[in-house]
Amino acid sequence: MFCRRLAISLGLLLASCLVATAQEAAVTVPKASAIEVYLAKDDGTGKAGEEATSFVTTDVPIYCVVLLDSADQTTVKMNLVAVAVPGVRPETRVVSTSYTTRDNQDRVNFTGRPVGQWVAGRYRVDIFIGSLAVVSREFAVQQSVQAKPATKPTPPKSSDRSRLAGPVRRN
Repeated sequence: MFCRRLAISLGLLLASCLVATAQEAAVTVPKASAIEVYLAKDDGTGKAGEEATSFVTTDVPIYCVVLLDSADQTTVKMNLVAVAVPGVRPETRVVSTSYTTRDNQDRVNFTGRPVGQWVAGRYRVDIFIGSLAVVSREFAVQQSVQAKPATKPTPPKSSDRSRLAGPVRRN
């Protein structure tokens, strides 16, 4: 009888602890319409610049800015996904990161940074608030004019070589 009462008491105590923990961990999940998400290039000082809609392979890093409508504490997660990128399996997560805001913080800046340059192709950012997917935004990275491989000079034809070497003397 004593063991049964002890087990019931411990069960109730455990349940009340779980409820209290769940109440503390509750976070506000804003509506998707209340969230603004945009992509940006570096402003030259290591921060996100103005909203950008086109990117090239040398735009490292690419910023994803999430503006929340509330300054309540919440967890924001970003997945950067390769949609159609040569040499990468479709729907591969390139970057996955999350950040928990503090009170009175309504902006989160994420960055995507490859080793070297981006590979030209189509990418997507998926934004989650808590575990709820709220925004997906697809974008393209184009081949940079600077990043194109240099063409090798073609060797001169044999008839051109004699002209390059100067006149040929015959004795």
